[in-house]
Amino acid sequence: MTNEPQPKGRIDAIDIARGTALLAMAIYHFTWDLEFFGYVPPGMTAIGGWKLFARCIASSFLFLVGVGLFLGHARGIRWRGFWRRLAMVAGAALAISIVTYIAVPDGFIFFGILHQITLASLLGLLFLRLPAAVTLIVAAAVIAAPHYLRSPFFDDPWWWWTGLSENRPRSNDYVPVFPWFAAVLAGIAAAKIAQQTGLFARLARLRTPAWTWPLSFGGRHSLAVYLIHQPVLIACIWLFSQIFPAAEVPREVRFLQACEASCREQRDTTFCTRYCGCMLGTLEREGVIESVYGGERSETLRGKVEEIAGRCTVETEDAMFEEGGQ
Repeated sequence: MTNEPQPKGRIDAIDIARGTALLAMAIYHFTWDLEFFGYVPPGMTAIGGWKLFARCIASSFLFLVGVGLFLGHARGIRWRGFWRRLAMVAGAALAISIVTYIAVPDGFIFFGILHQITLASLLGLLFLRLPAAVTLIVAAAVIAAPHYLRSPFFDDPWWWWTGLSENRPRSNDYVPVFPWFAAVLAGIAAAKIAQQTGLFARLARLRTPAWTWPLSFGGRHSLAVYLIHQPVLIACIWLFSQIFPAAEVPREVRFLQACEASCREQRDTTFCTRYCGCMLGTLEREGVIESVYGGERSETLRGKVEEIAGRCTVETEDAMFEEGGQ
């Protein structure tokens, strides 16, 4: 194992990796926007391959945050540059919270990926000088924490940023400390190993093809691209919708589509079709469907919906069991 000095200046390969992650994020957000405007089935981007795709994108961004933190400050924290960058990211995170609270108050972003990057950048400084093995052990503990430390205590909104609440808060971008800080720690550990083995030195000497320039440029200006791309995509789809509007789908159909898509993550199609039909019918009979459509977030409504879900699960399973026994 070697211990070559860290290369000075930027490493194009890392900028390209960051730019590739941005491109993947734009693809996901474009599909989410299509869903928002009604061009694709509701709930599509929250399940299956799209859900996995979104998690891989977020993980890659946070991993690269850890790599960048090590490259920038492992030899000594450059406080002036660090605080300047942190202020930019924190300011952008605050702006996103304000804008989304105004635009979509029932799903506003109170602790999204930029909020995570802000806090992780501070916490990550504690791990820059620790051995890679220790950092990876802590990363594993951060991943495991939500499985063992969840508690009603963390259901208070002041603690939602931890990711340890029993009930998942509603947000269009929720990236809490546990388990997502683990990706940053993994990036720090990987960067330390890359520096010790001379990988960074080899990457610094690597000549990248000319066609990768857009990715490299995006990677060097990742915060600006992140902030700009979604408003541009939304504006383009909105303009398109003025000429070619999406077909009107009754809200009952949208409810069933979203319910069945979510249900099929765990159960078969036959069960989900019956279960979601039961949910819709019961919500309508008990007079709470309008609150569900309106995005109400009260504890009373949540408890009522959970109680109905439990009843519908039992009713659906009993009906299918009786049919199977005939």
